[in-house]
Amino acid sequence: MGIQDIIEGKRQWRALMARVKALPPDYQIVYKEVQRYLFKVGPVDLPDGSLLSGIVGFFEEGAAAGKGILEVIGNDVAAFCDDLVKDSRTYADIYQESISGEPGTAGK
Repeated sequence: MGIQDIIEGKRQWRALMARVKALPPDYQIVYKEVQRYLFKVGPVDLPDGSLLSGIVGFFEEGAAAGKGILEVIGNDVAAFCDDLVKDSRTYADIYQESISGEPGTAGK
């Protein structure tokens, strides 16, 4: 990863955060919770993928339609996040594999 890649990544991140700040306050709060949840247990390829920008786009559509955030995602933020990553390999999966293996085999 070169310096140009780092700069471009920061530029994209700032653009994404500007889109989040343009959302209504309730959407912003829920987005931050979704982001926190995904960073903690989310997919391994989260930094490389377009999941977060897709969520922002989904939220932008809901806000433009005049819907409340709970109408868009439901009452359970964690369940919404789990549905998003259900087919992805997550850090939680890696952890479970490491503790369910035989002693001394983790990381082999």
